[in-house]
Amino acid sequence: MNPVENSKIVILVPPETKNNGAFTTNNYVDVSGFSDALFLFAMGTTDVIVGSTDTSTPPLIEECDTTDGSYTAVTDAELSAVIGAGDDDKLFGIFVDLRKTHKKYMRVQAPTAGDSTSAAMCILCILSSPAKTPETDAAAGFEERIFA
Repeated sequence: MNPVENSKIVILVPPETKNNGAFTTNNYVDVSGFSDALFLFAMGTTDVIVGSTDTSTPPLIEECDTTDGSYTAVTDAELSAVIGAGDDDKLFGIFVDLRKTHKKYMRVQAPTAGDSTSAAMCILCILSSPAKTPETDAAAGFEERIFA
């Protein structure tokens, strides 16, 4: 199998639009068994600032040993600035080297939109270089996947 076929994709924030406050969904991802993670922010029409927790903090990744414990920031896993109101249809990515010591669960710290029209966004985590290849579509994060 090629590297793309060995990856797992997890939806952290499904495509949604938000105005003024935290996005409704903010899932975590179990990163165990993988060596690399890409947190991908896919922006749609965006007329507000998007940050973590508030609109002055750049989006960042945090980690925890349990799904519902106290999450802490992953060192250097932060965008250089907030996502701007004019960043329509752009992609932003945060790569995390999981070969370093990391906790089992990761998520984006409280993705939050400012107060104006709205921000449309989806956040995915793409896990790659697994210790064991995901053997089913569901294990790879898909309802269905086709190899052509």
